[in-house]
Amino acid sequence: MNFTILASQETVEKTIIALQANNISAEFVQTGQEAKEKVLAMIPRGAEVMNMTSTTLDTISLSQEILDSGKYDAVKKKLMTMDKKTQGREMKRLGAAPEWAAGSVHAVTEDGKALIASNTGSQLSAYVYAADHVIWVVGTQKIVKNVDTAIKRIYEYTLPLESERAHKAYGVPGSFVSK
Repeated sequence: MNFTILASQETVEKTIIALQANNISAEFVQTGQEAKEKVLAMIPRGAEVMNMTSTTLDTISLSQEILDSGKYDAVKKKLMTMDKKTQGREMKRLGAAPEWAAGSVHAVTEDGKALIASNTGSQLSAYVYAADHVIWVVGTQKIVKNVDTAIKRIYEYTLPLESERAHKAYGVPGSFVSK
C-alpha cells in the first residue's frame, strides 16, 4: 500500500464533512505555506503555544516560526531551558496543558477519526484534554479508508520514518508505539 499518494478532492471533502460531524473543525488549503499562514492567523500574538514534535510542522517551517519569531510564548523553548531532574513535574505540566497545541496526526479516516501513535505519549494529554485549543496540520496523504488501514499506515509507514528521525535526533536505535 502506498501511503504517500494524495487523496482525491472528493475524498478530502467527504473526510472534512465526517470530521465536522465528529466535532472537529476542518479546512482545506492547497499548500504548506497556506497551512502555515492559516495556523498563524488563528493563534493570537503572545499566546502560549506548544509545538509538538512533528515532521509536518517542521516541513512547513511552522515549528521554527513558533519558536523563533518572538510572537508567541513558546512552551518548547521554555522546556529546553529547564532542568528535568529538578523541574520535571513543572515541565510535564507546561507540555501537557498549553493554551495552544500545534501538531499533526498520523492518519485520518474517511469517516472522521484521527489516529495518533506515540512512544512517550507527551502530546496526547494536550490533544485530548488539557490544551485550550488544538490545531493539527494534516496532509491529504494521511487520509485512509478506515481504522484498520490507519493502523497499518502507522506501523508500516510512519513508524519506520519516526525511527529514522529519532535515531538522527537522539541517537537512539529507533522508536516504537507505546501509546
